Amino acid sequence: MNYIEEVRKLVAGKKAYVRTYGCQLNENDGEKIIAMLKAMGYLITDNAEEADFALLNTCAIRENAEKKTYGAIGVFKHYKELNPGLVVAMSGCMTGEEHVIESLRKTYRHVDVVFGANNIEAFPRLLFLHLTEARRVFDTEYDDSVPPANLPTARAFPFKSGVPVMYGCNNFCTYCIVPYVRGRERSRDEADIINEIKALRDDGCKEVMLLGQNVNSFGGGGDAFANLLKKVSDTGIERIRFMTSHPKDLSPAVLEVMAERENICKCLHLPVQSGNNRVLESMNRRYTREKYLSIVKLAREKMPGLSITTDIIVGFPGETNEEFVDTLSLLEEVRFDAIFSFIYSPRRGTPAEKMPDVLSVEEKKANFEKLLEVQNRISGEINETYLGKTVSVLCEGVSKTDAGNMSGRTEGGKIVNFPGSQDMIGKILEVKITETKTWNLQGEAVCR
Repeated sequence: MNYIEEVRKLVAGKKAYVRTYGCQLNENDGEKIIAMLKAMGYLITDNAEEADFALLNTCAIRENAEKKTYGAIGVFKHYKELNPGLVVAMSGCMTGEEHVIESLRKTYRHVDVVFGANNIEAFPRLLFLHLTEARRVFDTEYDDSVPPANLPTARAFPFKSGVPVMYGCNNFCTYCIVPYVRGRERSRDEADIINEIKALRDDGCKEVMLLGQNVNSFGGGGDAFANLLKKVSDTGIERIRFMTSHPKDLSPAVLEVMAERENICKCLHLPVQSGNNRVLESMNRRYTREKYLSIVKLAREKMPGLSITTDIIVGFPGETNEEFVDTLSLLEEVRFDAIFSFIYSPRRGTPAEKMPDVLSVEEKKANFEKLLEVQNRISGEINETYLGKTVSVLCEGVSKTDAGNMSGRTEGGKIVNFPGSQDMIGKILEVKITETKTWNLQGEAVCR
């Protein structure tokens, strides 16, 4: 049965609202869900109050993300009271947690359709069952297959797109819920990836981001990801990025390909999480501070202008103030362009949830502020070196902070704001930097 066509007969012209939380893989899933909704005849709306169908595409990586989701579910209960015909659905990583499913079944009974991050292709069938049988439908059983290559995607931006290359994770870091909700590692077929990127290129897409919980494990690890990068580069797409890289699996071959191929952006997101070896061992990261620094050294030898960003967890269970100082010193030694940092958030079912703390909440917050203070200074100092330089910028739209400016990113991922017009969107421009700030650059377009 063609469930998309069958649902279309029931809902054509009705409005659908989708909200996605979390990482780029979640965003890509959300784009696929929106494409399915459009194919089923729904009109997409940004106003949840007017929707006939509302879906939350969830993230489970931190406690705060789950709290936001439960808050939104509560709001949808109110909307459903006003509009009894509203269909409420939930997908994403939270639906891979048993306690969440139990809560949805018993407490949030206004949620009608639930499916997991690993089986979004089942969505039209599940919605059809709910609409025709007037019952709640749950399908969250773990599926270790790779989503079909022909799933449509409603790209949020015509000029850039995420392209998943693998799913799941085998690393089992003690703080992380991903292996439990996304499953074990499995890679897409290389030919399917290349065909998708060629289609994106032919459709005017300028930049692709290769996505995976650990892209270095594509094809089973080794040099397989480096070989994939070469083939993606050969498609002629103008810009290539990738994330996320696990330091223990980043092969020198990947750095070689990055250095030699002009259309691979010279930026590397390399999560370190901590600068202390005992904490890294407790996290089950399977590399040392010294190993991480050796990777950074090699990367910068091959690409002197490389931008490096990272993730850091503050207040991991058992971390002392003295151990935290090692993280501050790592920031000074590596000099990251930017960091994504969080105070540790316990995830139910992970080993770290049961590990004892030695620092108070106040101490963790104080350390977090110290981390930001150090990194803000470093980021500002790095940005100052761009003053007077001309850089290539992919214009992404109107600046979020100044409606009088356009905004885009350098190949190193730095945000650049500059005067311009909307006809610049989607173009790669040469921009001369005239002012530097801690988190962005200001410039003037010199070539359109």
